Amino acid sequence: MVSIPVQVSKQGAVIPSKAYKGDAGYDLSSVEKVILKPFQRALISTGLSLAIPEGYGGFVVPRSGLAIKQGLSIVNAPGLIDSNYRGEIKVIAINLDPEHDIVINPGDRIAQLVVMSVEEINFMRVDELSDSERGEGGFGSSGVSQG
Repeated sequence: MVSIPVQVSKQGAVIPSKAYKGDAGYDLSSVEKVILKPFQRALISTGLSLAIPEGYGGFVVPRSGLAIKQGLSIVNAPGLIDSNYRGEIKVIAINLDPEHDIVINPGDRIAQLVVMSVEEINFMRVDELSDSERGEGGFGSSGVSQG
């Protein structure tokens, strides 16, 4: 188990937690009231700062229930929190519903945080890459159906 120090900087901030044992995502909650009009974006405060250990990254992703029920998503999904960042965690939310406002109240769970191990990478310049079954096939190259 990895321990992550959490600093609470605003009244009403909620320490990230999981809804169920086995969940990969830890809920992030708002500390402010925000009304998002259709297609409007907002930077929403969580009132928390984290010290994610070196070798890990925090990935902020949408909550599926809010996405399907209200159209709430994250503009830069997944948002990345680097291990050396110590500022407040904020969520860049967007209302994708074409007709209805989304009201976010303090304490509402607005996103999830997934903390994952990230490898140090050494990019090596080469003249050619090895062959693969896919080759240079790009977007849509595998087709739509199995049949």
